[in-house]
Amino acid sequence: MTHGDTEGQNRGIPRRPALRYLFVHQNFPGQFRHVARALADDPANEVIGIGDLRNLKGRPQLHPRVKVAGYEVKTGGSPQTHPYLRDFEGHVRRGQELVRLLLPLRDKAGFRPDVVVSHPGWGESLFLRDLFPDARHVQYCEYYYHATGADVGFDAEFPTSLNDQLRVRIKNSTQLQSLVSADAGLSPTAWQQGRYPPELRAKIRAIHDGIDTGVARPDPAATLEIEGQRFSAGEEIVTYVARNLEPYRGFHVFMRMLEKLQALRPQARVIVVGGDDVSYGRPPDDKETWRQHFIRQLQGRVDFGKVSFLGKVPYAQFLKILQVSAAHVYLTYPFVLSWSMLEAMAAGCVLVGSRTAPVEEVIEDGRNGLLVDFFDTAAMAQRIADVLARPADYQPLRVQARQTVLERYDLATVCLPRTLDFLRG
Repeated sequence: MTHGDTEGQNRGIPRRPALRYLFVHQNFPGQFRHVARALADDPANEVIGIGDLRNLKGRPQLHPRVKVAGYEVKTGGSPQTHPYLRDFEGHVRRGQELVRLLLPLRDKAGFRPDVVVSHPGWGESLFLRDLFPDARHVQYCEYYYHATGADVGFDAEFPTSLNDQLRVRIKNSTQLQSLVSADAGLSPTAWQQGRYPPELRAKIRAIHDGIDTGVARPDPAATLEIEGQRFSAGEEIVTYVARNLEPYRGFHVFMRMLEKLQALRPQARVIVVGGDDVSYGRPPDDKETWRQHFIRQLQGRVDFGKVSFLGKVPYAQFLKILQVSAAHVYLTYPFVLSWSMLEAMAAGCVLVGSRTAPVEEVIEDGRNGLLVDFFDTAAMAQRIADVLARPADYQPLRVQARQTVLERYDLATVCLPRTLDFLRG
């Protein structure tokens, strides 16, 4: 699934004094898509993006004035390295490759960025201060791991050991080293900001990446064709979206809930979007994908003839899925908030979400969405069934869901201006 942009969406943003900007993200542009494009709209600015060469191949041009270069990672952590430190070793090597790429840019081409924006999660930020000591360094503070009180140990179905807890502590080593040398940080939600140590938290500001509400918007006349069958807004359509179908995003709970939902609303159709890889956590022990694993487990109990698994879809189709949705389910461990939840709200979905952080930062139960206990499949099925049975009663939630995004997370009017101001300091 890719995220689209409308041409000229950043028009009207006040022009600022020209500067040189360097964006670094192994999956460039990553979270920097909108801000890099906005800065490049001003021809006085110079904007360079850096990413892992493997991820850049075949990627469409972000902006005619954004120069993009890639580095190559030749090796990661060694099998002989202590297991806790293998990722860190790989991150150091990645940071070194970035240095090798940037040195000629600095010494031969004379590029001296005024602002360096990077994601510290994979080691790219480790040595940027050494290369560009006079620049303002801003890092994207996505998630700081804790052994308790968040994602680790949240789900008793996947218990953690003391070894896991110790490993998680060391997992933060890369970004700790990076953040100490940074001038400032950005976190997409206040809860994610609050996960960072108090010693560093003061330099981090909670500003979301932003949702393009001109693109993610309701369409009462929306239709969608899947395998020769047409779906329309107003029908009993339940939707679920995740980058990958896995327990971290509550896929196992959602699948087990379907049996109860189908007993209550046998005519309901379910549309599931997401890939079969594992983004977070671990794969199933039986070497299947999580989708295969639960389809096999629930065979004969769930009518899978009424469940469509679409895999990863183009962004335009993703929006149509949201626009025809009667009830959209978003579940997550206490972890990074998905863009898709806010996009669903911007599209006017009735959102049924898990009562977990940072969902609770956005959803007020009964006002702009519905909250249920992450593990309570019976309550979840009942709330979804109520929405399907009485859609008119839940229309105010649709309106308020979009209003929430317009007021707090809109790209053009809220998030992008705040981010641009913050980058300059």
